[in-house]
Amino acid sequence: MKKALRTILVLSLLATLSACGMNDETGESMAPSSNIPVVTGNFGEEPSFEVPLTDPPAELQTVDLILGTGATVNANSFLTVNYSLKAWTSGQLVESSFASGPAEFPLSGVIAGWQQGLLGVKEGGRRLLVIPPDLGYGDQGAGAAIPPGETLVFVVDVIKAVG
Repeated sequence: MKKALRTILVLSLLATLSACGMNDETGESMAPSSNIPVVTGNFGEEPSFEVPLTDPPAELQTVDLILGTGATVNANSFLTVNYSLKAWTSGQLVESSFASGPAEFPLSGVIAGWQQGLLGVKEGGRRLLVIPPDLGYGDQGAGAAIPPGETLVFVVDVIKAVG
């Protein structure tokens, strides 16, 4: 009976992973649509991804690339993460914490796209976020690398989620 239940749970998990746009063998994104970047790389390593030469999505897009097994991110979480950020328009890397070291912050203290897009990720998980301007830096932008109205593309590894 336990073996049958375990088999059902494994099959259910595989079906869920496939529905999420993940390759169940490699854990890599299988881009659910043509305007979502395909990401390669392992948790804890700098990801590799290219921004498509298409118009960006108008709404927040999230893709679980690697499913974690630890604590779950909620609205009150204090996070330790590594991330890479590219601007959609230029396709250029804006910043990455993979070389400089993880970032730590309360989820409630960052842009709305992270607040909405990271909910439910578990420690040890990697998620792709494509964040439209209204959930990012909007019409003001953020310095020279993020112009006004820019769509943001993040790959985020959740190292720790407390709270």
